Amino acid sequence: MCLAVPGKIIALVGNDPLSRSAKIAFSGVVKQASLSLLPEARTGDYVLVHAGFAITRLNEDEAHRTMQYLREMSGDELEEELGAMSGADTGAGTEAGTDPTTDPKTKAEFGA
Repeated sequence: MCLAVPGKIIALVGNDPLSRSAKIAFSGVVKQASLSLLPEARTGDYVLVHAGFAITRLNEDEAHRTMQYLREMSGDELEEELGAMSGADTGAGTEAGTDPTTDPKTKAEFGA
């Protein structure tokens, strides 16, 4: 089963609307995803990501509620999947020069 997972945009990459992407934090794991479907997305926005594409924006409450539902449905499987993702392109570092995978504020946002 494929799911869209909520995350927070922590950095934008590029300016071209068709190739622009973002570094997105998911429970302490940072991945890069395309923003070609969401040209209006900005740093700090919460988005749902599916198959490497941010597909819609969410408010913060919706993002947290969605992540909680996913955790309830999957038990430890969601955390295991997110943990497995951390070995791949983490996109560590942000415009401010911090590493969101170790930043307590970013990790706390999704209960990591």
